[in-house]
Amino acid sequence: MFCEQCEQTASGQGCHQWGACGKSPETNSVQDLLVYCLQGLAPVAIAARSRGLDTHAADVFACETLFATMTNVNFSAPRFTPYIKQAIALREDLKTQIAAQADAPLSWSAIADYTPDFTDSLVLQGRDRSLEAIAKADGNVDIFALKLTTLYGLKGMAAYAFHALEMGYEDPAVYSFLHEALAALDRHDLSLNDWVALALKVGEVNFRVMELLDSGHTDTFGHPVPTSVPLEPRPGKAILVSGHDIPHLANVLEQTRDTGITVYTHGELLPAHGYPQLKQTYPHLYGHYGKAWQNQVHDFAKFPGAIVMTTNCLMPPHDHYSDKVFTIGPVGDRDLQHLGDNGDQPIDLSPAIAKAQALPGFPETVADLPQRSVTTGFARNAVLSVADQIIDAVKAGQIRHFFLVGGCDGAKPGRTYYTELVEQVPDDCVVMTLACGKFRFFDHEMGDIGGIPRLLDLGQCNDAYSAIQIAIALANAFEVGVNELPLSMILSWYEQKAIAVLLTLLHLGIQDIRLGPTLPAFMTPNVFALLSDTYKLKAITTPEADLAACLA
Repeated sequence: MFCEQCEQTASGQGCHQWGACGKSPETNSVQDLLVYCLQGLAPVAIAARSRGLDTHAADVFACETLFATMTNVNFSAPRFTPYIKQAIALREDLKTQIAAQADAPLSWSAIADYTPDFTDSLVLQGRDRSLEAIAKADGNVDIFALKLTTLYGLKGMAAYAFHALEMGYEDPAVYSFLHEALAALDRHDLSLNDWVALALKVGEVNFRVMELLDSGHTDTFGHPVPTSVPLEPRPGKAILVSGHDIPHLANVLEQTRDTGITVYTHGELLPAHGYPQLKQTYPHLYGHYGKAWQNQVHDFAKFPGAIVMTTNCLMPPHDHYSDKVFTIGPVGDRDLQHLGDNGDQPIDLSPAIAKAQALPGFPETVADLPQRSVTTGFARNAVLSVADQIIDAVKAGQIRHFFLVGGCDGAKPGRTYYTELVEQVPDDCVVMTLACGKFRFFDHEMGDIGGIPRLLDLGQCNDAYSAIQIAIALANAFEVGVNELPLSMILSWYEQKAIAVLLTLLHLGIQDIRLGPTLPAFMTPNVFALLSDTYKLKAITTPEADLAACLA
């Protein structure tokens, strides 16, 4: 296998025998084959769109299936065979519609005509396609690195677009670019600068996608407000919902209404507690259980109820708790019960509810535990509602600097850097955070500055949109550029959503970003040097040295 799309790659260079995430070589190969088939669907979808044909089914399918190939989403190789067949079916159907309009038969590239042999091993065919992609790099490792950067950014962008679509928010221009970029991956006539521009275009379009997702969340569930979230459970039956998908969490809440079951969030769903419509409508949405995704083997084993996985961040389950974990949407594992895919009707969660009712739940004794809580919900509306107070505090010298410390958490050594850095941030500085990287320090008591909390949880990884809006608003208020603000971005990455967000920040011209805990294996020294020269992108060093540089 060849996989280097996440931060956890073996020896920091790539996984070649078995995925560090738990992905098998077989699953990796059929995922590669699916991506190859999506590249073949892309030029046909482009041609169909140019003729005014309806490509929506292919558009949505491309988003869903790219999402399914992301790290820690779907470990079930058999689930990808129907996806591959559907990719070919959608492609051939569009070809037929195009042929009905064309005066003469159209010729298609080899990739657009490729059809796997479904009577033979899809695993071996996927390996062949992966080797073919490497061979097509023509020895130019820098261009190959940028192709991978573009592909991985597209996967993250597609995942966000899929989330937005669940709430009815979409933009045809996003789908058009997705196919254009997928088609470009098969080209050999683009220069290094062309590939840099295409990667940054991923960031530009991802900004639009995050805007759509933000609108879907806020229009549906209200703008987040600061909300205290219990970290200790309460007695009774329980369901834990993990992942990123807030509409799926809402479906769990609706189907467990009046059942006596308490619903807890896990991982990236902590910020859901800040949405007022969820809290007001569903009082049984109670608290947060566990920390970041990589701790789920421990957290899930101890949780005395059912667990529903809604998006990426799944780890291959252990036998002693796999019978109580359920997956929905693109998420999957051969050892877990899959409850259904996204569609017009809500997914039936009755098996998970029955499992929660059969399990013991939390005992009465948990009521005697010392009660802890954290506060979430500091999205852009909440922060900007006190913008005047923040501006006055900066002008008065009460707030010296802002740090945005966030991104993905992970299991590899080196991530204690983020905890140590936040612990060393001076008392006259404010830390903003988002995504699961916050779990390194989310429960730290940091106090406030004149009533402004020194630790502000902005939300999920896609809420980088909120962070950007906050930065733009403050820059406008101070009549300076964003890069002139007393603001430092120190980010951690793990998977492809983080790559999409990083490309968005670079597209917006944000400079002096510090990235860690290690640089992507697919980013060559030359490509990193180019980004460093252009955007002053830096690798993290030590908390002490980086803090000193940021505050200099």
